[in-house]
Amino acid sequence: MNGIYYYIIAFFVIWAIALIFNNKLSNYGFEIDFPVIMWRTERLRGLIKRISDISPRFWKYFMTVGIFVSFVAMVGMAWLLVSSLETITTTPSVSLVIPGVEMPGSSIYVPLGYGLIGLATVLVVHEFSHGILAVSEKISIKSIGLLLFAIIPGAFVEPDEEELKASSKLSQLRVYAAGSIANMSLAAIALVIFLVISSYAIPANFSENGIEINRVVSDSPASQHLKQGMIIESINNQTIDNSTSYLGVVSSFKPGDNVTVGTNEGSYSLTLGKNPNNESLGYFGIQAGKHYELKNNAFGPLPWVLFNLAELFQWMFILNFGIGTFNLLPMKPLDGGKMLEILLSYKIPENIYKPLVNSISVIMAMIIVFSIVASFI
Repeated sequence: MNGIYYYIIAFFVIWAIALIFNNKLSNYGFEIDFPVIMWRTERLRGLIKRISDISPRFWKYFMTVGIFVSFVAMVGMAWLLVSSLETITTTPSVSLVIPGVEMPGSSIYVPLGYGLIGLATVLVVHEFSHGILAVSEKISIKSIGLLLFAIIPGAFVEPDEEELKASSKLSQLRVYAAGSIANMSLAAIALVIFLVISSYAIPANFSENGIEINRVVSDSPASQHLKQGMIIESINNQTIDNSTSYLGVVSSFKPGDNVTVGTNEGSYSLTLGKNPNNESLGYFGIQAGKHYELKNNAFGPLPWVLFNLAELFQWMFILNFGIGTFNLLPMKPLDGGKMLEILLSYKIPENIYKPLVNSISVIMAMIIVFSIVASFI
């Protein structure tokens, strides 16, 4: 079942419960005002303070470096976004990514389970880090909570706005940089774990034996013939026994080519389409990966869990890095826009830097909106 149906069902179930039990839920810190459900608590403030108290000096030094990293990432992300204008109608650089849902124009499909877990790590790490740095800077935390906008989850740590504004500009920069730097740090850790599992643990327990179809894109050339789980054995009578031979064969095809794919369930002929990311390349509409066989059965089926762990950490890396760096774009209300405003305030008067940041924000937002719209066309 397409993931969009899970979201629709969840929407009706959650909002039915929220509206029916509105009065009771309000006694537990819930605020329900369609389309937003917000839950506030003060209980986790102690946990944030304990983490901050482990070494306030370390958090400050670490995030001072993080400020520099944030501005480098901000410039890089802004450049990538602006440079994408050249291909915005053919290959949009920004598209909606919803776990379990195939989005038009997006080459990335995020599995439902791994995607939701990955997004949970993004939210928790991002918001807790804002809180940890706020406490390290002697800024009070008013509340911590979760929110739901229709069906889109979110989280927040609410520092005392007056204390934050009264703190030094360096302190404010540290607090605003904390969320994205924490996401990027978790992404680095997840990447290392993924590489250890995929490069050492899996090869130690499995041998490669062909290519397996992991996913078939709906309404693609392959969707009427191939299906998930098939093992590709040949393409146009060329033997496919590993990822190297597979990539070598598929990279030679052009849109419109007629291709015969031999699998463990029979042979199928299909006409290739245009690759969404490069219209000069032929497009099957499948995501394929290495097919493995267990070298020995000493541990039974347990080693197969390594593939689940590898995919989980892969998506933790992708989502934390992607969302963490996106949040550093120089546009308000993102953290990057707030940081840019503080940086400019060192040398530029308020009546100049505020309109400037607002103008940059509008430009960035327009490019993002155009990219998303173009992906649906």
